[in-house]
This record gives sequence, structure tokens and C-alpha cells, in this order.
Amino acid sequence: MVSYTVIIETGKHNCSAYCPDLPGVIATGRTQEETFENMKSAITFHLEGLLEDNQEIPTPVSKAKTIRISRKHLCETVPA
Repeated sequence: MVSYTVIIETGKHNCSAYCPDLPGVIATGRTQEETFENMKSAITFHLEGLLEDNQEIPTPVSKAKTIRISRKHLCETVPA
């Protein structure tokens, strides 16, 4: 089993996703959940195509983390 990092971006009317380790593999959907499911299908399709073409499956190397920044801290450090 291989695990790839997927980045989901939420827009005004839909969501989109991409995988940093698989350039060009993208998906969209109305919700984050739908987008994630569509992305799973897109990744599977892409990897199956690589195997059919006797190409190597890329090793996942990307990681994602969330950093929380206090708005109060931002107000204190930005000059008026």
C-alpha cells in the first residue's frame, strides 16, 4: 500500500485537490468529501496507467501539516 499527500483547496462554489508527488493529477468536487473521493479515483487511474506503461510508481515524499497562527499575535507585530 502506498500513501500520497493530497492538498484540498476550498473555493466559493467547489473544492479542488492535487497531489504534490504526482504532478498533473487533480480532481474537483462540490464538497471536500466528494473531492477527496474523486482524487482517490484520479490517483488510482494515474498509477494504473504508469503500471500499464511499465513505468515506476513514484515514491511519496510530501508531507503536510497545519500551522496555527494567532490573529492577536499578527495584530501586535504588524505596524500601523
